Amino acid sequence: MADLPKCPECNSEYTYEDRGLFICPECGHEWSAEAAEASDDAKVVRDSNGNVLTDGDSITVIKDLKVKGSSSVVKIGTKVKNIRLVDGDHDIDCKIDGFGPMKLKSEFVKKL
Repeated sequence: MADLPKCPECNSEYTYEDRGLFICPECGHEWSAEAAEASDDAKVVRDSNGNVLTDGDSITVIKDLKVKGSSSVVKIGTKVKNIRLVDGDHDIDCKIDGFGPMKLKSEFVKKL
């Protein structure tokens, strides 16, 4: 059996395909195959509280972070403005005052 996407409305796993549309028998929601492919391709980055992050957001560091190759530390509560989301292990690209350009992991920040 083919792997069909879950329903985007109710998250039901019992979807089926009919003439190019995916249909959820539990809530009756219908969506196209193109919409399902587009939602699978888009990576959603979430902060430590589960809030969705987007480019240009402001965040706060929730843990003291050691700076690799330096003896300095990014302190808890440091505010960072105008972040940029990137692919990779460290998914936030930003500039921190006093440190310069940095890459952060989303699990160590929260959205303001």
